[in-house]
Amino acid sequence: MLLVLCVDLDDDLGRKTGHRTPVIGREAVKRAATDLATVDPEDSDVNVMFAGIHLYDSIDDEAVEVAAVTGTAGSDVAANRKVGDEVDTVLASLTTGEDVRALVVTDGAQDESVVPVIRSRVPIDGVRRVVVRQAQNLESMYYTMKQVLDDPETRGTILVPLGILLLIYPIAILADSIGLPGSTLGAVSALLGLYVLARGLGLEETVDDAFEGVREALYGGRVQLVTYFVAAALFLVGGFSGVESVESVRAGSPELPVGVIAAAAVYGAVQWVAAAGVIASLGRITDEYLSGGFRWRYLNAPFYVLAIALVAHALAAFFLGAVELSYLAAALAGGTLLGVMSTLAFAVAEQRFPRPPDVEAAQ
Repeated sequence: MLLVLCVDLDDDLGRKTGHRTPVIGREAVKRAATDLATVDPEDSDVNVMFAGIHLYDSIDDEAVEVAAVTGTAGSDVAANRKVGDEVDTVLASLTTGEDVRALVVTDGAQDESVVPVIRSRVPIDGVRRVVVRQAQNLESMYYTMKQVLDDPETRGTILVPLGILLLIYPIAILADSIGLPGSTLGAVSALLGLYVLARGLGLEETVDDAFEGVREALYGGRVQLVTYFVAAALFLVGGFSGVESVESVRAGSPELPVGVIAAAAVYGAVQWVAAAGVIASLGRITDEYLSGGFRWRYLNAPFYVLAIALVAHALAAFFLGAVELSYLAAALAGGTLLGVMSTLAFAVAEQRFPRPPDVEAAQ
């Protein structure tokens, strides 16, 4: 059975209407709420009891009962004790052999302080806080804002742009201190632009997943976090090396076809990019081995990277006139043989040795 429990911690119901509590049953709670609304239409506990009746009427897939319990005015300890006693009275009045669970309905955080007392007597399925949308008092405004900011979607929409705008002044101070006073608007525009772009492309989950993956890698001792970082550094070095290669080729002849420029960039960068690919794949292979998910075919990755790098280097060197056609043919044949032989070798190894002995022993 589900017990919808309306909580009035300061006993507005008893003090203002004279009703004896606890009030048990839909009609009794409705009558008490109507009497309280007649005496004091602005009392928020009226909405709590009507919300309890609404929940009672909306639940039709299990046995349900509604009751209103009250505390006392002035003392939180005494109020909590009285609420506990009234909950005991309500539970004793329920003629059911089923397990009873409670759904607590309150009008604010003060009344929710009694939730541990109720939980000590009956399991609680949830707490429903009733905030009147038309209310203008400070409590309603505060909890409405709190409910809005508790929503991750709304929080990101409101707080992130506000935080970026609040950064204008410190960015201006920093820019002025380093001698770039005109960069403030650009920096703020860049931050807002990145945020709007991320929201527009729906990248929030992707970014969250990336940070979660990095966190798990840090605390899980994954080798690939280090190897990926080293690979990124090598890739960056390869980019600079490619640019330097293009500049050196242009020094001899400023007017060059696009194909020659691309070949020069590849020629200067390919060895660094290949090293980055090999290191990244070795990190992934190591982590798979340590986690027990290793397969022989995973060892193909570094050989494939080397084969592709060999072919790309030979093509770039040939277009730049640095090697003869015979070298290009040998490199194409060597890259193809390297890829094919590694595939066949590890396929045979996987058939004969489905899992390395160390991995089987670890599992």
